[in-house]
Amino acid sequence: MRLARASTLLAVLLGLAGCAEQSGLAPSMGSGSGSPQALGAAGLPAPAGSRIAVLAPLTGAYSNVGPVLVNAVKLGLGQAAASSINVLDTGSTPQGAAAAAQKAIADGAGLIIGPLTTTEAAAVAPVTGPAHVDVLALTSDSTVARPGLWALGITPAEQVRALVNAANAQGHGQIAAFLPESPLGNAMARALQSTGGAQQVATYSAGSFSSMNSSLRSLSNYGSRRGPIDAQIKQLRGSHTVAGRQEAAKLARQPIPPPPFNALMVAETGSGLGELASLLPYYDINPGPVLVLGPGLWAADPAAVAHAGFRGALYAAPDPAAAGPFNSSYAQAYGGPPPSLAAIAFDAAALARVTTEHGRIDQAALTNPSGFTGADGLLALAPDGSVKRGLAVFQVSPDGGQIVQPAPQSFAPGS
Repeated sequence: MRLARASTLLAVLLGLAGCAEQSGLAPSMGSGSGSPQALGAAGLPAPAGSRIAVLAPLTGAYSNVGPVLVNAVKLGLGQAAASSINVLDTGSTPQGAAAAAQKAIADGAGLIIGPLTTTEAAAVAPVTGPAHVDVLALTSDSTVARPGLWALGITPAEQVRALVNAANAQGHGQIAAFLPESPLGNAMARALQSTGGAQQVATYSAGSFSSMNSSLRSLSNYGSRRGPIDAQIKQLRGSHTVAGRQEAAKLARQPIPPPPFNALMVAETGSGLGELASLLPYYDINPGPVLVLGPGLWAADPAAVAHAGFRGALYAAPDPAAAGPFNSSYAQAYGGPPPSLAAIAFDAAALARVTTEHGRIDQAALTNPSGFTGADGLLALAPDGSVKRGLAVFQVSPDGGQIVQPAPQSFAPGS
């Protein structure tokens, strides 16, 4: 099952880059690169250098990914700019990434694309920060973001934000979260808590059915909802009368009160989906009255999610229609479809290209609040290091994911 493979890759995705397939990148309507500024994107002095450097894992554990990223960067920069980039090997380690960043700055880098993993990005920050060199990291872990360092992957936080908005729009604003103690679950929990989107957040041990069972019972307040009915049934059966037994049987078929929420955010994929699907009706958490919200990883195979028992659930992801131009360009250039990790590198390079003028890097243009139309749709970089993306919201069906909330075409001021 593709979902199972996506789940296995989850820790890598959170430590590497958000998976997406993307197209071209241009300034969003109303934006513009402007003229070179004396101050950088975070209000800091501009770097001494003006070259674009790429930190990629050409050796080590992720060496199979490195050439793909470099190819995507070259495609995003364009032929002329690609010939002058400085490609440096991180060796797939934090120490290697820090050394590569030092070398890039010494060679005149004004902007760095990469590195790939969360730990590498964290190791690079103390090197690039004092030099005021901006970093377009390829990880989807927003915990490493800071002024001058952006995590360009499609983060769980952006997915959560889109789902909360969609749930509220559908009248399901009483949101609870039921999340495994895993990289994805923890990231979604942090996002919900920071946005105030959930009234309750319950966690359970990933891969443990018993932990899932007990936590869901508690979250759904099942004992208090079912307890009074069970007490009445017991009392009626204890009367030892025909009428009592009949009334007890009637009560046993009676629906219990709904749970204390009308939307439930989950993060399961693969085999965990089936286990969760079996528990929801047991605790009278019924799809329809309770809207289920899931992770963007469901986009890998929405039909499988529907088959597992989550038909009608929502997830947030890029609109795949936006990927056409990038897919075509990459296939034409390199003879095959782009691997998922190539997408973020392409957008990083395209961002670098459109914010470069007259041989200088216009850092202020990076944080244009109107954002840019990237391969996956709209994205905007904020001065604090956060990245905002315009994601579509999909409904799970046996025929795949159906868009119920299109991706935004522009960002509202202050959104």
